Amino acid sequence: MNVLIAIDSFKGSLSARKLVHAIEEGIKTVYEDANIRKTPIGDGGEGTIDSLIEGLHGQLVYKTVKGPLFEDVEAYYGILPGGKTAILEMAISSGLPLVKPSLRDPRNTTTYGVGELIVDALDKGVREFIVGIGGSATNDGGIGMLSALGYKFFDKDNKELSPVGGSLAKIESIDNSALDPRLKDTTFLVACDVDNPLCGPRGASHTYGPQKGATPDIVEELDMGLLHFSNLVKDTLQIDKAHLEGAGAAGGLGYGFAALLNGELRPGIDIVFEQLAFEDQLKDIDIIITGEGQIDFQSVMGKALAGVARSAKKKHIPVIALGGSVKDEAYQLHPLGITSIFSIINHPISLEDAMNEDIATNFMKRNVEEVFRLIKTIKK
Repeated sequence: MNVLIAIDSFKGSLSARKLVHAIEEGIKTVYEDANIRKTPIGDGGEGTIDSLIEGLHGQLVYKTVKGPLFEDVEAYYGILPGGKTAILEMAISSGLPLVKPSLRDPRNTTTYGVGELIVDALDKGVREFIVGIGGSATNDGGIGMLSALGYKFFDKDNKELSPVGGSLAKIESIDNSALDPRLKDTTFLVACDVDNPLCGPRGASHTYGPQKGATPDIVEELDMGLLHFSNLVKDTLQIDKAHLEGAGAAGGLGYGFAALLNGELRPGIDIVFEQLAFEDQLKDIDIIITGEGQIDFQSVMGKALAGVARSAKKKHIPVIALGGSVKDEAYQLHPLGITSIFSIINHPISLEDAMNEDIATNFMKRNVEEVFRLIKTIKK
């Protein structure tokens, strides 16, 4: 029995790495001699670093940087073997969970810490970056990150502005004379799974601002700020990226990367699978175990599970998907290549208990064991 475990994290509960080990224990209970290939996966959001570092045998680097409100936070990123490629998740330094609900106001938050991580990696010789930009607490158009890299933004009185969302409408000039020269030889591949433009009804502020604490009036203020900033970039630097699909991701961080660092925005799952050479790992595999915390419409729309399903379908490999919560739309994954879908929740339980690490681990092990008992009986 050759099994590939290719699972995303159960966000807020279990990392992809811990899930892989729980699933392996469940399989080994039934098939002691099973040949198990373990590949934690991610789609550019939470868990991307874990999946690529474990899958490619890289290393983690820890660094204290400025968080969304300029407080010190302990962040980290990964460096792949060879030392030239780094994996970053913007949410680790600038994510929404780092801001208390009572303090959430995207006029005051920054992506500065993302830039600090980039500088630290540059110091270590990195010249290729893969950046996941989901889960932000910010709406600063990337000016926080850009400030850490050497950009400066000034108001009409030539006073340098704080790199936060509320400053965007006040920017009257941009100075890149102190930009880190190493960036000329640096590439940025940005994992972006949304197609929102920078501004307008589908832009960063209107679509994601409310969940970050923005009232309707603040949403309008931020949207006008992003429009003003992008027009200034277009007029002074002759760069027009505001309508690019994904420019509105992470409060406009997608725009910051694309417009001012020449970054390439691509679907996260495509980047991860390409780095892992995922389809090469399917050779001689009898069955694949995949899953994520909630299997829903997002799972169908190009997320990790859909990527696993498409690859497996090409090679006619059965795929079992396991999740904590399984929504009705999840069953649309069947035509894509998912054979069966199961929730691992065995009895009525509160959400808090269901997300408890020990409980979730036990549920996963028990359900995997039962699945493979059935498989073993059928194969007999």
